[in-house]
Amino acid sequence: MIELKPEEIADFLSNIPFFTEVEQSSLIEVANKLETNSCYGNQSIFKKGDPGDSFYIIHSGTIKVHDGDHIFNTLKEGDCFGEYTLIDEGVRSADVTTLDRAILFQLKKSEFLKLMSKDPGLAKGILAVMIKRHRDVDDFQNKLAKSKKEIEVTNAKLQGVLDGAMDGIIMYDSNFRIIVGNQAACSMFDNSDIIQRNILFFFDEDSADIVEKYTRRLIDLDKNICHSYIPKILKILDSQNNISYNEGTISRWKTEEMDCFTLVLRNIEERLKAENKIVDLTEKSDYLEEEVKELTQHFGIIAEHPKMIEAINSVKKVAATGATVLIHGETGTGKELIARAIHQQSSRADKIMVKLNCGAIPGNLIESELFGHEKGAFTGATSARKGRFLLADKGTLFLDEIGELPIELQSKLLRILQEGEFEPVGSSTTIKVDVRIIAATHKDLYKESKEGKFREDLYYRLNVFPISVPPLRERGDDINLIAQEMLNHYTDKFSKPKITLDNDTKTLFLAYKWPGNVRELQNLMERAAIIADNGFVNWSQLLPTSELDPIGESKAPIKILTIKELQQIEKENILKALRQTKWKISGKHGAAELLGLPSTTLASKIKTLGIERPI
Repeated sequence: MIELKPEEIADFLSNIPFFTEVEQSSLIEVANKLETNSCYGNQSIFKKGDPGDSFYIIHSGTIKVHDGDHIFNTLKEGDCFGEYTLIDEGVRSADVTTLDRAILFQLKKSEFLKLMSKDPGLAKGILAVMIKRHRDVDDFQNKLAKSKKEIEVTNAKLQGVLDGAMDGIIMYDSNFRIIVGNQAACSMFDNSDIIQRNILFFFDEDSADIVEKYTRRLIDLDKNICHSYIPKILKILDSQNNISYNEGTISRWKTEEMDCFTLVLRNIEERLKAENKIVDLTEKSDYLEEEVKELTQHFGIIAEHPKMIEAINSVKKVAATGATVLIHGETGTGKELIARAIHQQSSRADKIMVKLNCGAIPGNLIESELFGHEKGAFTGATSARKGRFLLADKGTLFLDEIGELPIELQSKLLRILQEGEFEPVGSSTTIKVDVRIIAATHKDLYKESKEGKFREDLYYRLNVFPISVPPLRERGDDINLIAQEMLNHYTDKFSKPKITLDNDTKTLFLAYKWPGNVRELQNLMERAAIIADNGFVNWSQLLPTSELDPIGESKAPIKILTIKELQQIEKENILKALRQTKWKISGKHGAAELLGLPSTTLASKIKTLGIERPI
């Protein structure tokens, strides 16, 4: 704490503008009423909204006038603040905090009023200061009055132009105090009276820094008139802390008396929404174009064989539930057709179904494909990209060959299945999505999980409703039905004569093993339509002989089994399964699972065929 004599304080006060016309004796009386406050750094003097009951003079140190984190001004030795509280009943309009150690003289309003009432010299001096200020104002007004008419006409024209503009136009000085603002600016700032307000007050902290930076940059340029486009988005905060997004240009014009700046703001929220919509639609369009190229011709699901009918019935049961589905089947069996059938019969049918083949994308890129990435998240990420999960929001995501998903990503997939949220690569922002997962694999994921090659918890989370798609070789005459449908399509497409499968060809197809399943069949039918000569195709030359069963090479007649013979074969087959499972019908490793039948169907067959468990 400093120890100053009243005379020393009076000498100090004589240099303060507020007291320049006050006599020494009166200043000593004021000095005797001052309270000396020794403050440490970052100490609050008063808060915005506090009652105004004192006037402060800075003896040493620096203070800031601010509103939260936004600084309006800094004051130092010889400056004063709060003088208006001596003559009005208003509350504090801003926060005041020390920036370092400071010594402040405090004059309470009650003491000031007492001094004014009993010390005519003090009252006379203060009045002289006020009169001087008033005379200065009068002189200025007299000068303005000489050209009042011209100014009024000019102002009317200027205001008409300004208020007619849809963009916010604000003029301010080098202290960032607003000189002129049009109606659009008042609307943007949610304030009908912005004149003499600090323009930086209306922006968020980052945007205020940007405006200040570009203003300082223009000040440093040695030109009377200059301007600059602000390449970053400026965020304006209204009285409810709502944010609006704007682009801006700033210009400076210089006179002998002052620097003036004009900031033109244009609201770009609608444009940003439109751009985001365009980006979103473009990404979805790009994705769908990819899908069109990748997808084979959709022929629908042609099925008469019981195994395939069972798979279709499973689709009907699970489609409307929203449950996660795991489709098992060899490559090319039509697992994607099953997935699309589930999506099309679900409540999400009007939304997009997004596909990702986990085995077709390099391991270092699949995380970005699934979850998206931010710009600069990794080498080559020159722009942000939405992942498949975000594209599939409110729709369905089909993860083909899920068994190929790297084990380090399986925990992230499990999190989405459980919590419905994820973070894009390079971002800390959590995104919530509503996506139905349908997965497919040709692997035995149960075995893989037991061997540590696939997360066991993820396997059980995916395997909520399993559907098994039989290979083509096990679908009997479905092979010929599908083949004929495909031939009809391709002969129409290529404007070729119709090709009809005869009995010998059908027998040949039934004898072939079809290792590539439906996809191989499709490719073969397309090739046949191309090379056919007036509807004739030499099928024996098209089919690889290594995949033909001996029956395909034999000329012996095919034995046709009777219903009783078929029932006897089925009965023996069920007995084999029951013996192997020790007569366990349902559940894990039961006979129903072994036969690929629902347990209720197996129980019905056991009763119909008269199968009894031996005692």
